[in-house]
Amino acid sequence: MNGAEAMVRCLLEEGVTTIFGIPGVAIAPFYEALYQNQDKIRHVLVRQEQAAGHAASGFARISGRPGVCVTSSGPGATNLITALATAYADSIPMVAITGQVASTLLGRDVFQEADMRGATESFVKYSYLVKNVNDIPRIFREAFYIADTGRKGPVLIDIPCDIQKMSLKRDLVYPDEVDIRGYKPNTKGNRQQMEKVIAAINKAEKPLICVGGGVLLGQAQAEVRGFCEKFRIPLVSTMMGIGVMPKKHPLNFGMLGNNGKPYANTAVSNSDLLIIVGARVADRAVPKPDELERKVSIIHIDIDSAEIGKNLGPTLPLVGDAKEIFANLQNADIRVDTSAWLAELEEFKKNTVDHRVFSDRLVNPKYFVRTLSEKMDEDGIYVADVGQNQLWSADNYVMKEGRFLTTGGMGTMGYSIPASIGARFAAPERQIVTVCGDGAFQMSMYELGTIAVCRLMMKIIVVKNRYLGLVREHQEKVYDGHYFGTQLEDYPKYRELAAAYDMSFFEAWNNEELPEALDAFLASDHASLMVVNVDSANNTK
Repeated sequence: MNGAEAMVRCLLEEGVTTIFGIPGVAIAPFYEALYQNQDKIRHVLVRQEQAAGHAASGFARISGRPGVCVTSSGPGATNLITALATAYADSIPMVAITGQVASTLLGRDVFQEADMRGATESFVKYSYLVKNVNDIPRIFREAFYIADTGRKGPVLIDIPCDIQKMSLKRDLVYPDEVDIRGYKPNTKGNRQQMEKVIAAINKAEKPLICVGGGVLLGQAQAEVRGFCEKFRIPLVSTMMGIGVMPKKHPLNFGMLGNNGKPYANTAVSNSDLLIIVGARVADRAVPKPDELERKVSIIHIDIDSAEIGKNLGPTLPLVGDAKEIFANLQNADIRVDTSAWLAELEEFKKNTVDHRVFSDRLVNPKYFVRTLSEKMDEDGIYVADVGQNQLWSADNYVMKEGRFLTTGGMGTMGYSIPASIGARFAAPERQIVTVCGDGAFQMSMYELGTIAVCRLMMKIIVVKNRYLGLVREHQEKVYDGHYFGTQLEDYPKYRELAAAYDMSFFEAWNNEELPEALDAFLASDHASLMVVNVDSANNTK
């Protein structure tokens, strides 16, 4: 067995069924081994390497298992860096395999050599450069373990092409266990800290839970929701935490932050105990952390001790797995009366007035997101890109029992289409709708080729305002409307583009025709592209 064959064998041992990538000479031995096992592992040929990483991200977030992507050396590998940075910022479990020039040539600046370990040092959870073919089983076992435990994230395996061709000196034995010195993720939560958390909750009159993406990554939605329901404790979320609780649940008080609901921010500032779970609460969520620290007691629960206190200094830190901690908290001796607090929050919500004015000359973006999400299946997957479309989506999406996917940490435009492709392979029977702006769409529209060749039932909506909308909004408010470098004009021609990739095409120009157009779009049994025209003067806040 050579190194390439060992790599495939390791992937099979990890239960990998789908990988996303683009071949090249430096990774060709691995592709030959993959060819011999194509009945067991499906390779999805994307059109650009960044898309391979985003597709692996979407696959991981829906399947609950690490996604896998593969590229060749040099520009093939460097094209992947943005996707790795995106996955790292959002804590998405992923194993990225990159081909490398022959080990004997490393450091000589030969054709398509790139120091991937150095280049990705701050964007991966860990990285390997394989120097010994016999280390492949151990490295792959460790890579998947590191990616999927603790604070999850991407792990890079950079493997020279000559190592892929070398023969192992012994039969491949895939390790059953992993023992990495210095890496021992804590999941249970310290008992004494747990007792302090319970005491703090019992003392509180206005407790509030703030959930982030870590709750979803840890598959702790049911435990957190059950805790809230048992003790009637209200909940707000960060953008990445959307989906822990349905939007219309009486204990859900929306997304906090600069682009969140005003009553969610009011709830945070008026609480006397804020329980942060699986969130780093960065600047978009809490713009003025110092003020909040002075007013509110804070419990911060996270699987990664490095995340606790990064942006908000907690009164009580608790390191552990949210699923396990909240399962235990449901059985704790907690006696708290939140009746008056919930009534106060309902009053906040009822008296909140949205002063934003949206042009109805074309389609109102708030109305579009609400209408679309209400028409989607109960377990439908809504994938939002970055820009104004993301903020409109997060603010108005009607969460039921499905998933809301977006990238919050890095804010990478062009994420949604490849992420949706990954989600489709993870959940072939579920409804998936991609929503992106016309700027973000053009950053990954080449993946329409992947959709066509793989015959994927994809539904893509382009919110078209002919601008890079969020930058245009910033130029309007900060630079006196000096719109420069943001005009997209009236390109591409979407109807012709849809036809070029054998997609059905739909379009809506106003609120009146939107519901019927969405019905036809969602009912189509073909891959479909829809354009929703909105006024460029619409702002997010």
